[in-house]
Amino acid sequence: MPKKKVSKDDKKPKSGATEKDKRGKSKKNAIEDELVHEIEDLDIDESDKADTEEINDENEVESNSLENEITEDAGEASKTDLSKDKPKLSHKDKKKMKKQIEYQRQVEELKKGSGTSELGEQFTVSQAEKSSTKMQQRETAVDIKVENFSIAARGKDLFVNANLNITAGRRYGLVGPNGMGKTTLLNHIACRALNIPGNIDVLLCEQEVVADDTLAVDAVIKADTKRLKLLEEMNRLETAQETGNSQITEQLKQVYEELRAIGADSAESRARRILAGLGFNKEMQDRPTKNFSGGWRMRVSLARALFMEPSLLLLDEPTNHLDLNAVIWLDNYLQCWKKTLLVVSHDQSFLDNVCTDIIHLDQQKLFYYRGNYSMFKKMFLQKRKEQLKDYEKQEKKLKELKSQGKSTKTAEKTQKDALTRKQAKNKTKVTDSDANGPTELLKKPREYIVKFKFPSPSPLNPPILGAHNLTFSYPGQPPLFKKLDFGIDMKSRVAIVGPNGVGKSTFLKLLTADLHPQEGEVRKNHRLRVGRFDQHSGEQLNLEESPIEYLRRLFNLDYQEARKQLGTFGLVSHAHTIKNRDLSGGQKARVALCELSLRGPDVVILDEPTNNLDIESIDALADAINGFEGGVIIVSHDERLIRETSCQLWVIEHQDIDEIDGVFDDYRKELLESLGEVINNPSIAATKATQQ
Repeated sequence: MPKKKVSKDDKKPKSGATEKDKRGKSKKNAIEDELVHEIEDLDIDESDKADTEEINDENEVESNSLENEITEDAGEASKTDLSKDKPKLSHKDKKKMKKQIEYQRQVEELKKGSGTSELGEQFTVSQAEKSSTKMQQRETAVDIKVENFSIAARGKDLFVNANLNITAGRRYGLVGPNGMGKTTLLNHIACRALNIPGNIDVLLCEQEVVADDTLAVDAVIKADTKRLKLLEEMNRLETAQETGNSQITEQLKQVYEELRAIGADSAESRARRILAGLGFNKEMQDRPTKNFSGGWRMRVSLARALFMEPSLLLLDEPTNHLDLNAVIWLDNYLQCWKKTLLVVSHDQSFLDNVCTDIIHLDQQKLFYYRGNYSMFKKMFLQKRKEQLKDYEKQEKKLKELKSQGKSTKTAEKTQKDALTRKQAKNKTKVTDSDANGPTELLKKPREYIVKFKFPSPSPLNPPILGAHNLTFSYPGQPPLFKKLDFGIDMKSRVAIVGPNGVGKSTFLKLLTADLHPQEGEVRKNHRLRVGRFDQHSGEQLNLEESPIEYLRRLFNLDYQEARKQLGTFGLVSHAHTIKNRDLSGGQKARVALCELSLRGPDVVILDEPTNNLDIESIDALADAINGFEGGVIIVSHDERLIRETSCQLWVIEHQDIDEIDGVFDDYRKELLESLGEVINNPSIAATKATQQ
C-alpha cells in the first residue's frame, strides 16, 4: 500500500503568489457547498470545534444578517446573492451554518501546520494512505485505527509498520522499556501527526498551568470553554429577552437545555472534588496559581484534563507528580472513566486497577492484550516462551537444510515460505502489528533483564537509627514535627506515607543529618552506614565523567569490574562510556543505584525511587530490597513497591509519626472515605490475575 511521508516541512504552507491564488480559487468554488454538505477530509480537535459554538451577538436573530456574515467569510465568492428567493432560516440551521464556517476557518489553520509544529524537525512519520471514502468514514469514526505507520527520530526507527488500534470507551496502558518511544507516540497522537478521526477531541496532559493570578479552582473551571460560552450567551439572551421577542425566548430555552446537559450547575463542585482528590485543601483551591510550585501547577493541569473529559485522554506518567494519597484517589477515580484513556505509567498497581487493555511496545511494534497489567504479564511470558520455541525450531530446520547442501539463501527462502503459509493459515488469529508486514525469519526474542543487589551488611545491635523528642521547623514556618519519636533496626521495612507538605522528605533528611532539629536529637549506631537514593540522585553524579570513570574513581575498580557492575543494574553497554550529563534520567538513576550498592550500606533510605525507573527496574528494586539484610525506609507513591516489600506503614500527621494499625488496603479505604469517595476496586483485579 502506498505511503505518504509527513514531516514538519510538509506541514508548512507553500510560499508564492501562485499557490496563494490556488487556495483562494479553491475557497471561492467550495464555499457554498461547505454550507450545506459535511466537511470532508478534515483533522481538527473537538476543542477547536467547541470554539465554534459561540453565537454571534449581532447577527443571531435575522437570517439576512447571518447571510451577510457568510458573504463576508466567503470572500469574492460571496458576491452571489445568498438571500435571494430563499426561505427564512431557522435558529438551528443558522447555528449549524455558523459552526461550519468557523469549523472551516479552524481547519485551514491546521492545514498550515499548526497541528504538529511542536513535534520538531527531528521526527519523520509515514503511514498508509487511505482512499477518499475511507477518509470520509474516518472523520466520523469513534475508534482509532492507524495502519502500518512508522516513526523515526533523528534517523533512529522507533516504530516500523506498526498498527494503532484504540476502541472508544476502553482504558489502555502503554508499556515497554524506557527510551523506546512511548512518549513520542503520545505526542504524535496529540498533534495529529497520525490519522486520528476529526470528531475525536484529544488532550495530552503534559504542561503545568500558567503561573498567574487565576485561582486554582477557577483555572480548572475555565478549562470548559463550551460552558463559559453558553453562560455568556445565556446572559446576553436574558438581557435581550426584555424586548419580548419570542424567537429569543426559544433560543434561551435551547441554551438552558445545553447547560443542563453538560451539568453546568455542578461545575464548581466537580472541580473542587478533583482538586481535593489531588491534594488541594480548601485554602489551596482558592490560591492563585502563581503561588504554587511547578509540581503543584502540574496537578492543576491534570485536574483541568479530568474536568474537561475529552474523548481521548492521554496521560504520560501522571503519578510522577503525585504523592501516594493522590495516586490512590486518581486510580480510584479513573476506574469509573467513561471516555477513552491511554496512559503511560510504570506503576503496576495503577495499571492493574485502571486499565482494561495493555498495549506493549516491543521491537518497534505495538501488541495488544485484553486485561490489566498482571494479566498481560502472564500472557506475555507465555508468548515469549512460544516465540523462543519457534525460533529454536527454525534454527534447527535451517541447520538441517544447510547440512543437505542447501545454500544459506535457499535455506532461508524455504523457511520464509513456510512462515508465509503458516501466517496465512492463522491470519484470523493474529492480533499484533505483524499481520500486514512482510514475512521475515524469526528473530531470537530479546530478554530485558535488570537485576539489582545490595550487599549483605555486618550485624549491628539495635537500635541502629532513631529520632528522640525531635522538633523541627523551617525558618519563619510553623513546626513540621513536635517531640517526635521513631526508631528502626536491621530487620525494619518501613514505608512512610502522608500527603504532600507534611514533611516526609524533610524527615528523611533529618535521619541522614542533612538537616538538624531545633530540639531533640537523631541517634545512630557509630558503625552505621546509611545509603540514600532519591529521584534527584542521578543529577548529583559528576556530569563530566562517564559512568565507568565515575565508579572507578570512587571505588578503585578495574575497567571490566566497573562495566560488570553497571551491566548488573541494567545500564546498556554503549552508555557506559558516554558522559553522565548525556544520559537519560533513567540511566542516571541506574548509575546512582549502582553507586549506592557499592557503598555497602547497613540501612537504605529511598525517597521516591521509582520516578525514573521503568517497570522491570522497579521489580528489580523490590527484589533487591527483599533480599537485603539491612534496614529499609521508603517514601514512595508506588503502591506495588510498598506491597511487594511487605513494608509496615507509618503515617506523618499532626506533627508526629505513628505506625498504622492495619494493612495497605485499610489505609486506602480510610483515605478515600475521608474524601467522600465511593471506593472502587482496591487491587482486587490485580490479586485475582496474579492468582490465576
